[in-house]
Amino acid sequence: MSFDALFYPKAVVVIGSQSAGKLGNVLLKQIIKGRYEGNLYAVNPKGQGYENVPGFQSVESIGKKVDLAIIAAPAATIPGVLDDCGKGGVGAAVVITSGFSEMGNHEGEKQVLEAARRNGIRIVGPNCAGIVCTSHKLYPTLEIHPPEGGVALISQSGALGGVVLAWAEEQGLGMSKFVSYGNGIDLNQVELLRYLKDDPETSVIALYIESIKDGREFMEALQDAASAKPVVVIKAGRTNVGQRATASHTGSMAGSDNVYEAAFKQSGAVRVNTIEEMIDLCTTFIACKSMDGDRVVIVTNSGGPGVLAADRGEEVGMDMAEVSPEMIDTLKTFLPPFCGFKNPVDLTVEGTEEGYRKTLVTLLEAYDAAIAMNICPPYLDASSHAKGVADAFDIMGKPVLANFLPNQVVADSVKYLKEHGIPNFPSGERAIETLARLSDYHKRKRIIKEHGGFSEVWQKLQSKIAGQTSKLPGGERILEPEAMGWLRDLGIPVPEFRFANDEAQAIDDCESIGFPCVMKVVSPQIIHKSEFGGVIVGIKNRDEAAKAFQTIRKRAEGKDFRGVVIYPQIKGAQEVLLGLSVDPQFGPVVVFGLGGIYTELFKDISIRVAPVNHHQAMEMIRETKSVKLLQGFRGAAASDLDMLADTIVRFSEIPFLYPEIKEADLNPIFVLPDRLMVGDVRIIK
Repeated sequence: MSFDALFYPKAVVVIGSQSAGKLGNVLLKQIIKGRYEGNLYAVNPKGQGYENVPGFQSVESIGKKVDLAIIAAPAATIPGVLDDCGKGGVGAAVVITSGFSEMGNHEGEKQVLEAARRNGIRIVGPNCAGIVCTSHKLYPTLEIHPPEGGVALISQSGALGGVVLAWAEEQGLGMSKFVSYGNGIDLNQVELLRYLKDDPETSVIALYIESIKDGREFMEALQDAASAKPVVVIKAGRTNVGQRATASHTGSMAGSDNVYEAAFKQSGAVRVNTIEEMIDLCTTFIACKSMDGDRVVIVTNSGGPGVLAADRGEEVGMDMAEVSPEMIDTLKTFLPPFCGFKNPVDLTVEGTEEGYRKTLVTLLEAYDAAIAMNICPPYLDASSHAKGVADAFDIMGKPVLANFLPNQVVADSVKYLKEHGIPNFPSGERAIETLARLSDYHKRKRIIKEHGGFSEVWQKLQSKIAGQTSKLPGGERILEPEAMGWLRDLGIPVPEFRFANDEAQAIDDCESIGFPCVMKVVSPQIIHKSEFGGVIVGIKNRDEAAKAFQTIRKRAEGKDFRGVVIYPQIKGAQEVLLGLSVDPQFGPVVVFGLGGIYTELFKDISIRVAPVNHHQAMEMIRETKSVKLLQGFRGAAASDLDMLADTIVRFSEIPFLYPEIKEADLNPIFVLPDRLMVGDVRIIK
């Protein structure tokens, strides 16, 4: 669609009662207050206008083309209202009215969408708080009027959007557009992201979501937008209350919010958890167009706050490297000898305008960003210090954030800093946390450009498999020997194994495999074999093999006992987990982490929406704490991480070849310096 009718209409009609206090009247007043310069009309059964805005009983009776309709009529009347809008040439409608799917009225919502489609009208809403386009002086919204600027806000919640707009006005953060899309029956995050990606008035996109319908389509639109400009996301519902019961380790750990977190990362968006963080980051993205690394220096006039900020910087992954001896020599040519020359660089209370300017200019030759702190006592004026900081920012063009305090002393200085494009933060810790996210966005953007993101990997796999799928082996529940043979055929390394359904065969198979060996129960009714006592290790001879079979068979009494599977015993290996789960929004996801019996205890995992490429698989491995074990902890031999990453890639493609898979665990996978092999497998259809 063309979004001109939505954001740049030449004529707008407000449909709804114009009686005092009614939503229709409130919305019309909002548009008038914003000084909209196009033609403006009111439509309601009484044909009532307001002030200089003429009233009509229908859109058709206006007799002139109308681009945008703002609808606040009763829910039951909306389909008929849209039919009337169609006769008036309306191209887009914002349906403020509630009382639809959010209250269980799905049929009414369906009728609204059908009416919109038969009349060629695109819909925002229903159950929304309106839209804003500041450059067009268009404010048909129930929320506050934000100042004009470069941030566009897409919000599923009207109230949350209103809070962000209010904070933006308070902080002086300019907005280009605001869309509260409510129930999102037509226009939603996906199309809005695609539009805002190319919108010249928008430099940063802020996004609040509660849920999405098609996770993969959303990720492709999100990556496309984030490749062009920063996208800052708040996702509601981070906790998993009443998490569903699952039969696999993977299913129990791959909670919905973990999948969203992975989706944002793979798409290059930056996730925040609070409105405060969103405002901080949007403000910083507007001020700082790029950040080429993660080396940060702090220049302060007070040691304690500077050290706290530096500590936080290290905690969030910034490189707080000390100032080099050569650079210290340079600083000493213009700073007093009593200054602190490490990182933070402490100018002390005797810091000057020239001291801030020269120090920042010098240090930004070697650092990627700086935080300028000034804790100003009431007997001093920080205005000159602010000028020094602003000058250094102009000269070097690298990110500089400020922490000037207390507010009642430095108000004029903070105003000066903001006028010169330098955000001021209430603490050095908040400033450095924001820099960490700024750095992460630009790093992620470079990685996706070089190695590909979700979109490239997903499209490549779709082309590769071309819709061809296969059936899983076995019956309703796949037994371990069947699953092991299936993995082997797919190129996933498995150890030599034997299946035996009687004692004599089990004894011979143990000897054939070689002692010591491992024997495991095979039963469609026994899922967690170790917990059931269905795994016996360290079998050294034929007598022990006989005893092991008898023990397992006895423990399986009352169950559907099919036999045992026998493997050689693997020694000296690290154990990891590799799993698959199907998320309702995003489809198959792949999980990597610490394996063995401690999987669910430590939950040291990394998640991605499947499929992944080799670089993404290596990222998954390196994100876990247990990677140190794989890299050779305390003199142990390092594992072949490239081989492990290749296995993750291959495994992540499997659910698209075998769509019957609902959950899958390879746990443990034994990882050795020169090879790896699956120690146990569970496939759930």
